[in-house]
Amino acid sequence: MDPVDVVVPRQRALKHVQVREHVRSLIEAQPPGSAAPSERELVARFGVARMTVRQALDALVAEGLLERIPGRGTFVAQPPKTAGRLTSFTEEMRRRGMLPESQTLLARVEQAGPGVARALDISPGDPVLHWRRLRRADQAVVCVEDAYLNEVLLPGFLQHGTPTSLYEALAARGLRPTEVEDSISADRASADEAAILEIAEGDPVLRHARRAVSDGRIVEVSRTCYRHDRFTVYLQLNDR
Repeated sequence: MDPVDVVVPRQRALKHVQVREHVRSLIEAQPPGSAAPSERELVARFGVARMTVRQALDALVAEGLLERIPGRGTFVAQPPKTAGRLTSFTEEMRRRGMLPESQTLLARVEQAGPGVARALDISPGDPVLHWRRLRRADQAVVCVEDAYLNEVLLPGFLQHGTPTSLYEALAARGLRPTEVEDSISADRASADEAAILEIAEGDPVLRHARRAVSDGRIVEVSRTCYRHDRFTVYLQLNDR
């Protein structure tokens, strides 16, 4: 075999390690949310191909040290959360170093349809609070969420306007969720969703359905439609 065929891969591997460890040393003392060196900077510094730099950054993302945020760049990641910690959209965006915003599109008492009634374990026609919000992070549209709440457990919930964070408001009433059932699926945006999310009809979206329970009482069911290019789901699992 030609010696060049052997030497070049080894050099690339060495460069990849050099780039990775250089970035690691730079971000060790940086707070979460700090920008990582750009690919262009690293290419210029080490004189390597962009693919080599990307491989080094991918390794740090896989370790949980860096986080890629679509449309913004690569940043120092937050420390790993305790497995199973429940967070609301507001809490999750703050954890990622982003500014969460919510725009209420609808907030009213309705009669529960068959699907919502079954999910909330109430009877069809029972009163439910329907709260629809457009959610943003750093002013960019992320998702539209429909939350349905058991009105019997939350009397007067809408009397003084809508809260900033649903989970914080539930916690104030002693009803913060202690466990949830989630389902996540890929789909395409309907015409209505596309108009709200500022995308084209039929574009890919991520659907997240949740049933939230507080000490055995079902307090909320929600359906959220995310833009595929502005949200990544992170899961931390163990087999203990």
